[in-house]
Amino acid sequence: MTGRTDARRVLGARRARGAVAGAPAVWSRDFALFFTARAVARLGDTMLPVALAAGLLQHGYGAGAVGVAMAATAAAFAGLVVFGGVIADRFSTRRLMIGADLVRLGTQSLAAGLFFAGHVVLWQICAVGIVNGVAGAVFQPGVASTVPRLAADVQGANGAIRIAESAAQLAGPAVAGVLVGLASAGGVFAAHAATYALSALCLLLLRLPPLPAGPRAATGPALRAFRADLVDGWREFCSRAWLWGVIAVWCLYMIAVWGPTVPLVATEVVGQHGAGAYGLVNSALGAGTVIGGLLALRLRPRRMLRAGALSLFAFFGFPATVGAGLGVPAMAAGAALAGAGMSFWGVMWATTVQTQVPADVLNRIHAYDVAGSLAMMPVGQALAGPAAGALGTGHVLLTAAAVSLIVAVILLATPAIRDLVRAEPAAPAHGGPPAPAH
Repeated sequence: MTGRTDARRVLGARRARGAVAGAPAVWSRDFALFFTARAVARLGDTMLPVALAAGLLQHGYGAGAVGVAMAATAAAFAGLVVFGGVIADRFSTRRLMIGADLVRLGTQSLAAGLFFAGHVVLWQICAVGIVNGVAGAVFQPGVASTVPRLAADVQGANGAIRIAESAAQLAGPAVAGVLVGLASAGGVFAAHAATYALSALCLLLLRLPPLPAGPRAATGPALRAFRADLVDGWREFCSRAWLWGVIAVWCLYMIAVWGPTVPLVATEVVGQHGAGAYGLVNSALGAGTVIGGLLALRLRPRRMLRAGALSLFAFFGFPATVGAGLGVPAMAAGAALAGAGMSFWGVMWATTVQTQVPADVLNRIHAYDVAGSLAMMPVGQALAGPAAGALGTGHVLLTAAAVSLIVAVILLATPAIRDLVRAEPAAPAHGGPPAPAH
């Protein structure tokens, strides 16, 4: 009896140390630190496009230069994130993320100095963007493996992070606009640098439980070991039909749905109704993502990808209402539904990957996931203009709406995706591996 009482006391003490009083089970000191790091970094990232556009335009550059500067970061990230996954599986993800944040603290501080000094040269801004993209490629793979190590409720953790990122998406551009007015674009870059400093501090204070021991690729010369890890990650990726199946379908989604929808909705709404209407539609999209995150906190489907695929049907209303030329209220409603569906799918997908994939290859798998998801988006964006010129913007958006329904149907029609049963990870305090895949 005494032993059982002592055990209960130990368990109660652990819960008292780890949980925030009155908060859901997902919250602990360490998850709160990680949550804060992700939220402030996302806030800074959503401020950056405003800073680049305002700063470069003020210094005599055109819209093309703004696109080149943004593309420099995106290309470096997309091209190197797979290698970042290999690095993250070989070294401490926490240290890599702190290092990446410190690098970006330095680059954004440098950019702030250039804009404050009025010495802005495009190639220098592009070089800063490339370094930021490389740092992001090192940072991002570690995010996937950190969440299940900190939270027993992985779905709840992903839902909370998604809500915070959605709120940042709403607030970031507005904050950036105020800072540009008060202190020029240099002030936004300085604030962006500060978000990386706060993120690095939170990660420095973080205590991560150790990863479980798992099979490693062959050791030996660094290049050979790196190549072996890369091949092993690809083999693990290809061995899961639900995983590569979703990524393959998502390539179609990026080319035919998301890629053309974002630029064409912007041009159509601004051209027909003005910038204020586009701001309203964009805010509705962001509000919808918050709602989707809240739903993902409460709903616990046994087949998560099936539920997520069903939620993707809601995206139809976003391109359809704009393509059909409906009024601003209808477009805002369609955007809100689309944001909710995409956000719910995002939580279901992230949680599935984090709980179904073994911890020792999770960073590499996540890197392939990110690379595959991003690879086709620039293609869709590049094709949007010529397609709109040939067919008309409305027809392209209506086609995107139809394809969004087809994508959801394909996901539901694929047994490996539709029938995958959720897996619950072991408690992170013990550093146990995720439950085996079904």
